[in-house]
Amino acid sequence: MTPLPRALIDAYSEASAAVLRGPLGSVLGAQALADVALSSRQASPDAPGLQFWRLVNARHVDTWDSGEGAFRVSGRWNKAGTRLLYGSLDPATAILEVAVHSGFSALDAVPHMLVCARIVHPALVKVLLPHSFPNPAWLRPGSYSPNQVAFVQQAMESHPMLVVPSAVSPHSWNLLIDVDRTKGEIERVSVEVFSLDTRLVVAP
Repeated sequence: MTPLPRALIDAYSEASAAVLRGPLGSVLGAQALADVALSSRQASPDAPGLQFWRLVNARHVDTWDSGEGAFRVSGRWNKAGTRLLYGSLDPATAILEVAVHSGFSALDAVPHMLVCARIVHPALVKVLLPHSFPNPAWLRPGSYSPNQVAFVQQAMESHPMLVVPSAVSPHSWNLLIDVDRTKGEIERVSVEVFSLDTRLVVAP
């Protein structure tokens, strides 16, 4: 998979990072990432933090971090009524996550904005590696199981932000944020007009 961002790795203690980089990490990686206390070393106020990306309809750019979409409609990791913010750790995956639902034609014809934001304290984030999930099918495209939503909700009881593998791009990472429990922990870095490469739009 794509390496985790430096800011997220830095939130771990040096000893834990050494385990993850060593040969034992390939065997115990899931357990190590799940159990190591990310909160053992808080990021300093001056640290750049963990960046993530969202592609949003231009009409909703002012409320890009509200979790309103998940509140209204159930998704892969949420049930309706939950303000869960979905993001990606790289802009390409953020684009694909929208395109897989809306299609490239919609991204070509409807104005969208690419938002970059940061998590002030990466120590609040918990990483779930693929083999952390009881059913590998939860990470593949398809219908959603209520058990996978419950699994994520339980994981978020101790960490209000989770890094999980992307279903549309399995070697990439998504970020799940409990909006109600992370006030003041998200800062917008930049907003830019999104421009789709028109070669991705198939002529009828």
